[in-house]
Amino acid sequence: MITARVTDRPLDTGAEVAARDAGDGQSGALVSFTGQVRADDGLTALTLEHYPGMTERALTAIAERAAARFALTGLSVAHRVGRMAVGETIVVVVAAAAHRRAAFDGAAYVMDRLKTDAPFWKCEEGPWGRRWVEPRPGDDRAAARWAEPG
Repeated sequence: MITARVTDRPLDTGAEVAARDAGDGQSGALVSFTGQVRADDGLTALTLEHYPGMTERALTAIAERAAARFALTGLSVAHRVGRMAVGETIVVVVAAAAHRRAAFDGAAYVMDRLKTDAPFWKCEEGPWGRRWVEPRPGDDRAAARWAEPG
């Protein structure tokens, strides 16, 4: 099962992991990743905006590519939007697979592709006021490692 959702409500990491419980007997590995707002350079809050409909389609497409590429038996992606304070959860990815390497790679692929392929706009708040975050070259390099051969 593949799920991808966007919400403006706080994410419960325990519930997200439980929702992807691989009780089908096909999964030998379950890998979860939780991303949180961190206090870089005095950051106090982060606001994520998105384009409803387009964002969900992008997350679903990323999840479907990951599931196919890494033979995942299950994948759940939950991404938060709206204003979040330092320490709040932004994203939870849970990947299930027969073997651990596929589950780890599937979760890493989703996170790297989210940074470049999902239509989110980030605005940081801190002692400087508010500023929009520009794409980072490191995000493109991370996503490039998953380029399809050929």
